[in-house]
Amino acid sequence: MTTMWASLLLLLWGSVYLSVPTGSYGALIVSEGEQQDSAGPSTGNRILKKRSVSSDEIEVQSVKIDCKVASRFAHTVMTSTALNKANFSQEVFFEVELPKTAFMTNFSMEIDGKIYVGEVKEKEKAKKQYEQAVSTGQTAGLVKASGRKMEKFSVSVNIAANTSVTFTLTYEELLQRGFGKYEIMIRVKPKQPVQQFEIVADIYEPQGIAFLDAHATFITNELLPLVKKTLTDKMAHISFSPTLEQQRPCPQCGGTLIDGDFVIKYDVNRVQDIGDIQIVNGYFVHFFAPADLPRLPKNVVFVIDRSGSMYNIKMDQTRKALVTILTDLNEEDHFGLVPFDSTVSPWRPSLSKATPENVKAAKEFVLTIEAGGWTNINEAVLAAVNILTAAEKNNTVPDRSASMIILLTDGDPSFGVRHLPTIQSNVRNAIGGNMSLFCLGFGNDVDYNFLDVLAKQNDGLARRIYEASDAVLQLQGFYDEVSSPLLSEVHFKYPENTVNSLTSSHFKQLFNGSEIVVAGRLNDLEMNDFPVEVSAQGLENDFMVKGQASAQEKSPIFPDQEYIFGDFTERLWAYLTIQQLLDKRDKSTAEEKVNITAKALDLSLRYNFVTPLTSLVVTKPQNDEKPEDAVIADKLTEAQRTDTQDSGPTSSQTGYRYASAPVNTVQHKQTQASGHIPSHRYASTPVHSVDGDPHFIIGLPDKNDALCFNIDDKPGTIFNLVKDPLTGTVVNGQTIGDKKVEPGSKINTYFGRFGIVLQKFGIRLMVSTQEILVSERGKQAKLFWSESATIKGHNMDLQVTEDRSLSVTVKNSVKFVIILHKVWKMHPYHQDYLGFYTLDSHLFSPKVHGLLGQFYNGVQFEVSELFPGENEEKPDAIMFVKGHQLVVTRGWQRDFRKDVKNGENVPCWFIHNNGTGIIDGELSDYIVSGLFKTNFKSN
Repeated sequence: MTTMWASLLLLLWGSVYLSVPTGSYGALIVSEGEQQDSAGPSTGNRILKKRSVSSDEIEVQSVKIDCKVASRFAHTVMTSTALNKANFSQEVFFEVELPKTAFMTNFSMEIDGKIYVGEVKEKEKAKKQYEQAVSTGQTAGLVKASGRKMEKFSVSVNIAANTSVTFTLTYEELLQRGFGKYEIMIRVKPKQPVQQFEIVADIYEPQGIAFLDAHATFITNELLPLVKKTLTDKMAHISFSPTLEQQRPCPQCGGTLIDGDFVIKYDVNRVQDIGDIQIVNGYFVHFFAPADLPRLPKNVVFVIDRSGSMYNIKMDQTRKALVTILTDLNEEDHFGLVPFDSTVSPWRPSLSKATPENVKAAKEFVLTIEAGGWTNINEAVLAAVNILTAAEKNNTVPDRSASMIILLTDGDPSFGVRHLPTIQSNVRNAIGGNMSLFCLGFGNDVDYNFLDVLAKQNDGLARRIYEASDAVLQLQGFYDEVSSPLLSEVHFKYPENTVNSLTSSHFKQLFNGSEIVVAGRLNDLEMNDFPVEVSAQGLENDFMVKGQASAQEKSPIFPDQEYIFGDFTERLWAYLTIQQLLDKRDKSTAEEKVNITAKALDLSLRYNFVTPLTSLVVTKPQNDEKPEDAVIADKLTEAQRTDTQDSGPTSSQTGYRYASAPVNTVQHKQTQASGHIPSHRYASTPVHSVDGDPHFIIGLPDKNDALCFNIDDKPGTIFNLVKDPLTGTVVNGQTIGDKKVEPGSKINTYFGRFGIVLQKFGIRLMVSTQEILVSERGKQAKLFWSESATIKGHNMDLQVTEDRSLSVTVKNSVKFVIILHKVWKMHPYHQDYLGFYTLDSHLFSPKVHGLLGQFYNGVQFEVSELFPGENEEKPDAIMFVKGHQLVVTRGWQRDFRKDVKNGENVPCWFIHNNGTGIIDGELSDYIVSGLFKTNFKSN
């Protein structure tokens, strides 16, 4: 097969632009020489088959993971080679998991002796190159969330018969110390025995290695001796290299035992001085985590979301976690509890000392917290700030103590102040740098970016709590990280005439088991030493240590390249600087963001880091039939990590998937001809809607078609659209007219208000072109179209997209979408109006009715051959439906869900005369006397 080269763009750390016909990482590929058949119209769809391929035809020859750690900075290279043993070309997939905190620095492929190396580019430039290449191609790889700590990278390449490919992926990261140790996790999943399998890790720590442990989740008694560790004072070497036979579950088995996490844990020796400072090639890094410091008392207020969306398991898990956390308080600590929904209800108006009596009373209170209502985050956090501020002002807490707020919420603000920047400003002004705020976002629906910025602005951090059986342990684990402050207001001081380009040098708190890292550049490469000073507030006295950093003393002790990968201190400095610039950007003004982004981008390009500002571009071979194959992949921020399904943390993975060689896919597009009906492809779930004058559209996905009709009545008429007596759901809509009607002209009407009743939940929702009013069992809230907002309740979720749409999701049931059509205020005739769309209508009961509801359970009809109508562009036909024979017209209506301004054309059969013959009864049967009336006027 003749091959040609096309661009494969691996655009990482940006937006996802993927078009994958089937499967998670690519389409089923049609093997060479096979035919593709179409069973009918398939506009926009690929009909694909897959050659049956034996696993023996793709042989994974080698997998090697080489990790070098120099002073906590890890440089990992993953190399894998696969051979296509088949007599035809095949697509080989390379999948690997890398830490979400890592920066990829290179990816390359070697095919038939030729190497294709990646190039890091500015994301916008790479995106344009990608869009040019992808116009006629398909994607073949991506990066997606995988578990809580990892991201999965996947890419494919087509290789000829009896040809091998070698993939090499490199990434770097600064290991974070937590609970007194550093951890390296490597997930290995080759999916078959590998001829040469090896994991090698070399660790060098000038402070000396205090302890070292290496184990794997898949290790058996037979494999345990193969985990080899060599430890000297400052160096460690770990290796694991099972033979082909040792990888098999049994001598005749085809599978592999190698399937899980290989974990290395270690820590370094520590003394109570200035810490460890290392200088290489004009860059220095300062590690600070002094040993044997007494803990500070803490003043902590737990702000606990008890809104309706926390109902049941989330609330139960929160109660259990709080009971354990309260047990772990030390008696010199002070604490408070602020449960909130729409109402903020502090347990006590002031902080309580963590005496056994107070802790017992608090546990009893926690067990009484129940979920219900809206989410008033602004008032709740400000209440916590006031409690802590009053305690410090009244001297009821120790002078040398650490104050913090821990906010736990699963939703967006839906009551009180809902504008996110306003909440962030209010909290920042109230805190004034006097305490830390930690934000825990429960579940995938929470606005994590809002919580992340809120925490960063107030010397804290945000953490996602995953909805899983171990959520209680996640909550407790986070609290354990911040439960033992050792120092507060930690300042690092270096002579200004000696160093420059410092990373952050002031830290609100140092917690037990963690570590502070500062890096910078030296002004003079020949400088022999410089003074260092670290000051902070300790338990009894001000903490102060001074010392001398010496380049001459440190340089000779570094070993050879076996353990050190080049200028690691410089790369560590760049890595840390970029991370901190990106964090700083999140909480800066628009003008500041421009300068910060420019600095971070410059460093990313200079050091070949794939960050949220850059992308990696690689070329790869393609065949003649797919010259434009392209891919764009995503480096996820935590705010984007909503699709992970793994319940536990994972690490690095290496593995293969395979498919047969691709040929052109075939698309069939049916054109309109005499006696033929143009087809339209619908999603599997029908969408029923009313939008426009008002025009009703009944989606019929089983027929790849739709029905539509119009109604004409005077403005102000209220129609029942949906009535389901079994689910207790009613939707009514009131029409409005144009501002002005020319004499003798038709009166155009639109829907201007909707009333939604969920009787069994006690919910009423009134939606107009001006506002959205929500009432639930006496509690009320008001939303405005001019402001995006989300309300998450136990029974119903609302999401407003500014000046565009409202989504109403009934728990375990249907979803309504209401579209706002805005018209120029000075328009002489028209005014704003609404459109109404029903999704998941199949979830209604068989008794559902109404102008729309009667079609939710389907409608049977037949249509004759087309014949010319009054409009030559819109042919007519005879429809047989509900015992009637109707003349219907083939036309178009517009679906505005995706494009509010222009809409999307939907072909349909138009039923004339207010839907006569298609609707049950007469149009007047559906008129009701009030927006929330649940009975027809005729009844």
